[in-house]
Amino acid sequence: MHRRRRTRIIATLGPASNSFEMIKKLSEAGADVFRLNMSHGSHREASDLYNMVREVEKVTGRPIGILADLQGPKLRVGTFKGNSVTIKKGEKFVLDMDDSLGDEGRVELPHPEIYEAVMPKTELLLDDGKIRLHIDKVEEKRITTTVLVGGKLSNRKGVNVPSAILPLAALTEKDKKDLHFALDLGVDWVALSFVQRPQDVQEAKDIIAGRASIMAKIEKPSAVHAIDEIIALSDGVMVARGDMGVEMPMEQVPPQQKKIIRHARRAGIPSVVATQMLESMITSPVPTRAEVSDVANAVFDGADAIMLSAESAAGDYPEEAVSTMNRVAKSIEREPSYRRMLNKDEATPEATTADAISAAAKQVAKTVKAKAIVCYTGSGSTALRASRERPQASLLVLTPNIGTARRLALVWGLNCVYSQDAINFQDMIDKACNVCHEYGYAVGDDRIVIMAGMPFGTPGKTNVLRISRVQDYHIKV
Repeated sequence: MHRRRRTRIIATLGPASNSFEMIKKLSEAGADVFRLNMSHGSHREASDLYNMVREVEKVTGRPIGILADLQGPKLRVGTFKGNSVTIKKGEKFVLDMDDSLGDEGRVELPHPEIYEAVMPKTELLLDDGKIRLHIDKVEEKRITTTVLVGGKLSNRKGVNVPSAILPLAALTEKDKKDLHFALDLGVDWVALSFVQRPQDVQEAKDIIAGRASIMAKIEKPSAVHAIDEIIALSDGVMVARGDMGVEMPMEQVPPQQKKIIRHARRAGIPSVVATQMLESMITSPVPTRAEVSDVANAVFDGADAIMLSAESAAGDYPEEAVSTMNRVAKSIEREPSYRRMLNKDEATPEATTADAISAAAKQVAKTVKAKAIVCYTGSGSTALRASRERPQASLLVLTPNIGTARRLALVWGLNCVYSQDAINFQDMIDKACNVCHEYGYAVGDDRIVIMAGMPFGTPGKTNVLRISRVQDYHIKV
């Protein structure tokens, strides 16, 4: 069940994938991490999904990561007479704090934070950007606008404010309850929605207190502008292209995707590309050619993971969607141009022992044509640095911490094995050679490169680089 594919796949669970049998099929089809969308379903349903993933993990024998995705603040208009209206280009449209039913000229906007933040001559977007309003006048409880792009507007459609940083925390009261529940459940990653500034990430980190890794979802222009500061506080970043494509011109999303992936790799944290990757497969057993190209480009960009949302959660073909994503990623990774692009964006090692050893391991493995690099780690930090180098050789991670193994399931190229730590130098070599032989990464006269720290079991002490031949040390047990 260990992957030869380097790019990881995240599959969202939902009504179409809420059984042990389907989760097992998705894992076998290529899913490395499963996402629990806290916007939908109850805590009981999330708990059942979590337990089923852990049962699948036992069956497959491969560590599986679980990501809880928090909903974040939801900004919505009120309701209308007849449930919907049609507003026309060029007409005036008012948003106010009056909770009466709306009509063609006005509707409730029950969010005082928006009134505080917006300014005349900027825009408000409604219903995922389908309706665009130019702000003419802002009062304490009233915003007067001119309709730039009209259309049908129905009850409780979403509101986006691309031009302002709203005085809203990323964590709502619902999010805090969901977060505490997810941490008690034992999830490996928490995805934070509505990140506008680094302080939003810090607030969530203070609550999480090391019990899970935090992934900042980059979906707002203000987050893009502060990307390096947000990355510095995060354990991972997600390019959440849905809201990003609403809040900024869509043509700007692809270059921002590349930029975020590049900056994340430079910092040594994983990046995820998400939203509408195989959208048509919600109802079709095959994707469009454009969707295949989109997935391929994310792989070419060097993303650590690519994500399915409704395709695997509520679609008619969840297994086929995962299988398609798996095939596309494997095909791209075999392309010679893929390796050239990875090497072009190679990160500069920092002046640390771990970075020096990781960079040396990649070069040594290439020189001696080693089949695998084996990394001993407790916290996962050494494995992250090894992944950042994007070596040609396979990456195997031996860790005595099952939580570390699950968390690293999301990271490019890392195949994690839950194993007791080495007790001495010879045991380090024997374990590494045995694992490579057992999983078919190296046989016979093949060389492997081993990264470890001495004394064994001490975090942050990666200081050993060893070249070994499997046949010299393989022990039959």
